Amino acid sequence: MIRPLTLATTALLLLTSAATPAAPRRVVSLNVCADQYLLALADPAQIAALSSNARDPELSAAATKARHFRTLRRTSEEVLAIQPDLILGFPIGPNQVAGAPPGDWRTLGLASADSYAAILDQIRQVAHATGHVDRGEALIAAMHRDLAALPRPKGGGVAAYYQRRGYMTGTGTLIDDLMRRVGLVNLAAKLGKPPLAQVPLEEMVAARPDWLIVESATDRVVDQGTEMLHHPALATIPRISLPQSWTVCGGPAYVQAARAITQRLNAPR
Repeated sequence: MIRPLTLATTALLLLTSAATPAAPRRVVSLNVCADQYLLALADPAQIAALSSNARDPELSAAATKARHFRTLRRTSEEVLAIQPDLILGFPIGPNQVAGAPPGDWRTLGLASADSYAAILDQIRQVAHATGHVDRGEALIAAMHRDLAALPRPKGGGVAAYYQRRGYMTGTGTLIDDLMRRVGLVNLAAKLGKPPLAQVPLEEMVAARPDWLIVESATDRVVDQGTEMLHHPALATIPRISLPQSWTVCGGPAYVQAARAITQRLNAPR
């Protein structure tokens, strides 16, 4: 026997329907970080266009997957022509799609992820917006499993994320979160530096960190900005080299970065 819906049940169904919008058919991403969430969670047919940097392997950990999709060149004009029903950006401002009539599409603007917890929150937001909640939870579960399976680091110590022209990444950042996860202390915290600070070579040598974490693109000298990272005074400090694309954005590449750091910490010096 099929029972008639009660008023309470009917109200709950209506609320659930309102809270879960229909899955979008044409999604546009305006930012390389949003690209990576979209590629991980959406159906290929849903992806109408990605940002102009989506295929750049220096910036995107999903550059290979992005090769199969359209990328934007003239953002405003192209977005208007595509007529998307969802736009992703970090964050979307009122002038990013100039000339667009209000209310023609949904938007999801996400702040830059500065921790693993923030990444999980953003995965859930994008999964909900694209109509793939289960896919988002599956991705999160896989990331949890992969991180839990990492071996315990044998070594720790103080590390500096040192970039071209002497810039060091500080606390309250995704790099700082990664360091703490693998048992490293961020030199920036010991020196009381802000999230991004220019640290002269002399100060870095005096601080004498146990590790330098550097972008793999700086493994060789290509300009004056990378030349200082190869100064003889730094030569004896062990290095951990990571692709910039693994840390410039939050996303699944967080696991790859954590795995690579752990492997380097556990490798013979």
